[in-house]
Amino acid sequence: MASAAVKNDPKVIGEQLIRDNIVIQTYGLWKTYQMGDQTIHAVSGVDMTIRKGEYVAIMGPSGSGKSTFMNLIGALDSPSAGEYYIRGQLVSEMDDDALARIRNKDIGFVFQTFNLLPRLTALQNVELPLIYSGLPPAERLERSKAALALVDLKQRMYHKPSEMSGGQRQRVAIARALVNDPAILLADEPTGNLDSATSVEIMGVFDRLHAAGNTIILVTHEPDIAEYAHRIVRLRDGKIEKDEKIK
Repeated sequence: MASAAVKNDPKVIGEQLIRDNIVIQTYGLWKTYQMGDQTIHAVSGVDMTIRKGEYVAIMGPSGSGKSTFMNLIGALDSPSAGEYYIRGQLVSEMDDDALARIRNKDIGFVFQTFNLLPRLTALQNVELPLIYSGLPPAERLERSKAALALVDLKQRMYHKPSEMSGGQRQRVAIARALVNDPAILLADEPTGNLDSATSVEIMGVFDRLHAAGNTIILVTHEPDIAEYAHRIVRLRDGKIEKDEKIK
C-alpha cells in the first residue's frame, strides 16, 4: 500500500491492512527529541510493513534508533509524527488507556532481563497478563499451563525464578508473553543475559513458535542471533538502511 494512503480514512486503511494480513504498518514514523539546542531525530520517517507469520530481526549499531523504534512499535512510546497500525488499529493516535490495552492484548514482550516477579511461581508469573485482562481463575489457570507447555516448562510451573536457570527463566518470560495469544511477539535482546548454549536453546524456542504461526520481531545487535530470523531490517541514523529476506 502506498504511503499516500495515510491521507485516507484510518478505518478504510485498517480494513485493508487486515485483508492483506498485515499486523504492523508504519507510515512516515518519526520520533524526535529536543536536547538543549539540539534536535535529535531518533527515528526518521520509517515506512515498514510486517505481515502475519513473519520472523523479523531489527538490527543496527548503538544510536541507530532500533531501541526507539522498538518502543514505538511496542506502544511503549508515541511517535512525534507519522502513523502506526497494529492489526488494523491506528495506535499512533490512541490515549494512554487504549495503549495499555494494546500492550496487554496484542503484544507479547520478552526482555533481556526476564522481568519476572521473584516471589511468584512460574505459573503465577505467566498468569499475570490474564489477571489484568479480567479472565476468570479457571480459564487463567488453563491458559497459563498451556503456555508453559509450549515452552517445555510445565514440569517447573510451581518453581520460583530463584529456583530456575537463566534459560528456564527466559522460557517463563516467553510463556508469559504468549499467554494472551498476541498478534506480535516482540523480543528485545532476549539472549543478552544468557551463555551461548542457552542462547541456542532459547532461539530454538522462537523457531518452534514461528513454525506454529507466531509473528516474531526480534531486536538484537548480535548477527548470529539475527540469522535465526527470516528477514533482517537494518537501521542507521533512524532510517532503514537495508531490508532483506534471508530465508
